[in-house]
Amino acid sequence: MQVLKAGEHKLLLLELDTEFIENIARQAGFEFRLDDQTRRVVLDLNAQGRQAPLLLFDAADPANLGWFSRCQFYVDGLSGAVLQTPIQLANQRDRAGRALPHAIRLQINKELPASFRLPNKAPVTEQMVYSVLYNFLNALLNTGVGVCGGSVVKPLAGRTEPPGNRN
Repeated sequence: MQVLKAGEHKLLLLELDTEFIENIARQAGFEFRLDDQTRRVVLDLNAQGRQAPLLLFDAADPANLGWFSRCQFYVDGLSGAVLQTPIQLANQRDRAGRALPHAIRLQINKELPASFRLPNKAPVTEQMVYSVLYNFLNALLNTGVGVCGGSVVKPLAGRTEPPGNRN
């Protein structure tokens, strides 16, 4: 990790090991495609052998209350930011524009403000980012991740369509 100072601004530059990230994705049970860019790492993840969709659910839906009480991670449905992490999430879509139930795209930012903190006010290090990534991938498969508000990131589990008038 490096610290870059540009005028009044300080940035943390993470030096993420792509082989380590690949091992994390493999251990979690995902097929993946990794693209290492200058300012971010982009992962296209696919849980092809999985029977159920990834556990990405609408946190506002009362039908998902059981999931909401167990989840450790929340996604801003408007920006795709996984709250209190350097990770952003997006749905992968089929040709018709529908969200694929077993596939997502993750972006891990390498440049962060010097004031950025992980949950429990933990300072950012490469090892902490690896730990958060591992826990996040396991949450997608086992405990659930809540999507809060917005219309950009679509839930994949639970009730995926908003409740409507049946009359």
